[in-house]
Amino acid sequence: MTAFTVIGGPSSEQLAKRIASRLKSKFVRCELRVFPDGESKITLKDKPEGKIIVVQSIYPPVDSNLIHSLAIVSQARSYSSQVYAVIPYMGYARQDRQFLPGEIITMELVAKMFKAAGATKIIVVDIHSITALKQLQIPAKNVSAVEELVKYFKKLSLNNPLVVSPDKGGIERARNFANLLGVDFIALEKHRDKKTGKVEIKTKKHDGVKGRDIILVDDMISTGGSIVKAAEFLKKQKSGKIYACCTHALLIGDAEKNIIKAGVTKIISTNTIPSKTSVVDVSSIIVKAIV
Repeated sequence: MTAFTVIGGPSSEQLAKRIASRLKSKFVRCELRVFPDGESKITLKDKPEGKIIVVQSIYPPVDSNLIHSLAIVSQARSYSSQVYAVIPYMGYARQDRQFLPGEIITMELVAKMFKAAGATKIIVVDIHSITALKQLQIPAKNVSAVEELVKYFKKLSLNNPLVVSPDKGGIERARNFANLLGVDFIALEKHRDKKTGKVEIKTKKHDGVKGRDIILVDDMISTGGSIVKAAEFLKKQKSGKIYACCTHALLIGDAEKNIIKAGVTKIISTNTIPSKTSVVDVSSIIVKAIV
């Protein structure tokens, strides 16, 4: 196996350590210092060798974590001609097109910056948009955490479980999840106001929900608006327990509290974003994409 060095960025140090352990490779941590004016300085605490893997998720504070990722990639390139940027959660992937006149497609700029910084390959986990993936200007690979999430639910004693997508856009994810788990799935009809962000469920009634444990599946949970509305709808249909399951749990503001209040028993997510809900490890699927 080719010798690797894994550099753990400030946002993903623990996941980077897991990846380094699986690769049996050298691990280099970063020291982060933030100055009073908000500027930050990153120092590599050892010298990287061989192919370099930079692990740094771009979750809130998104702009800071993006700059940190670019800075580490740029420094890594001075040591090696092959630098893999592992970005478990790719910030700005939702800004992949112009929804309203005058909007800037920020993902296109992010793609240019990673190329300019010196990344030779990018690996992401369940990127929000395939359009965003295609905008990356160097070889890029998107890996799915669905199989790892399904493994978690296979260990639970669920009552006649039903996989539910909170909107039609996630129907393929729900179908894949349900097939791997060996259960049924449905997708609700959702509407989101592009200006206000307000969410409402258009589905009026759904037979076959009553008494069944629900796995609400999405790629990410940000403010939790979609999950809250879906959970409230499913509770009205007299469902059993409701689990909210996602790859990326951003859980902005009071999202977690609001989701639980809406009737969700537990939130399950991966360690692309470290938190108390991130009980599923994605290091193994990232390593498969690397080697």
